[in-house]
Amino acid sequence: MSLGPNSTEQIARARADLRMGVPVVLDHGAQGLLVLAAETIGPARMQAVRALGGQPVMAITAHRAATLRARPYDGDIARLILPPDVGPAWVQSVADPADDLTNPLLGPFPSLRDGDPAPCRTAIRLAKSARLLPAVLALDVPAPETFAARHGLTRIALTEAEIALSAASPMHPVTAARVPLKVSKAGRVHVFRPEDGSEEHYAVEIGAPSRGVPVLARLHSACFTGDLIGSLKCDCGAQLKAALAQMGAEGAGVLLYLNQEGRGIGLANKMRAYSLQDQGFDTVEANHRLGFEDDERDFRIGAGILREMGFSAVRLLTNNPAKIRMMQAHGIGVVERVPLRVGKTCENAEYLATKAAKSGHLL
Repeated sequence: MSLGPNSTEQIARARADLRMGVPVVLDHGAQGLLVLAAETIGPARMQAVRALGGQPVMAITAHRAATLRARPYDGDIARLILPPDVGPAWVQSVADPADDLTNPLLGPFPSLRDGDPAPCRTAIRLAKSARLLPAVLALDVPAPETFAARHGLTRIALTEAEIALSAASPMHPVTAARVPLKVSKAGRVHVFRPEDGSEEHYAVEIGAPSRGVPVLARLHSACFTGDLIGSLKCDCGAQLKAALAQMGAEGAGVLLYLNQEGRGIGLANKMRAYSLQDQGFDTVEANHRLGFEDDERDFRIGAGILREMGFSAVRLLTNNPAKIRMMQAHGIGVVERVPLRVGKTCENAEYLATKAAKSGHLL
């Protein structure tokens, strides 16, 4: 048995490297792709990439390409040819829409038509999984194993990376302890850790719910602003409190607290989206300008935790039909949708209307 990291562990290393501005190498046979996160690239590494020769490209999602009026010949992504005289500031401006309205990038943005886009597509997914903006600087390099070893870089086989990034990481229980709560003195908190080195997730169990009958359950995505500091821009904090209160009143339930802040884009990107909303864009438009999908969350995590805890059917506290579909698709029966309509404010009325109109929430 090798002491070295497997592909899942290499992905975790690669995430950390990209967040620090360190390149990684995607290995696809005789060729490799040197990848740097657009958000964290610095002048020294940009210069080092230039010194390697070749034609660097800037890979962005089709959503971001639409904002820049660049052609996404690859369908879901675009590979922009990097101009010869630009530095990190240009790369970061292409990735980050913060100044789109005040200092718009004029282009043109010529895009590649030829070559295999799969490595760039995987590189963008890797950046997303690191909670970074979905944009990368990429350069083809020969002999990727030798290149990575010479520069001390993390190297991942492309196919293995694709599999690891598309599969739901298995969840393993770490520990659990009794935690008396305001809504119920019979509270218990479980901690689950994924194999892929990403964020831990939590289950709050109220009472002693039977595993033989559908349990009152909620999949609650972490919201620092709404849950902890009382933000009025969303209904998350009110939903969290109301769900726990209903479980306490019934004497049993389980609330999954999933660390998927900002619909899965992370707190920093959520704050970027908030800034775009202040410029007049709705929540979906803001996500698209950043290069993200409407919703990047992975509710397979919730299904995995429920199965690990021994539950097979739920009465789901939700206004989001996508959660129901995902639970049912991954082995958790949903026998009832329990509405959770709380927390509407003057400040979040438009946000809730957008969720209903564009994301199908039942509000």
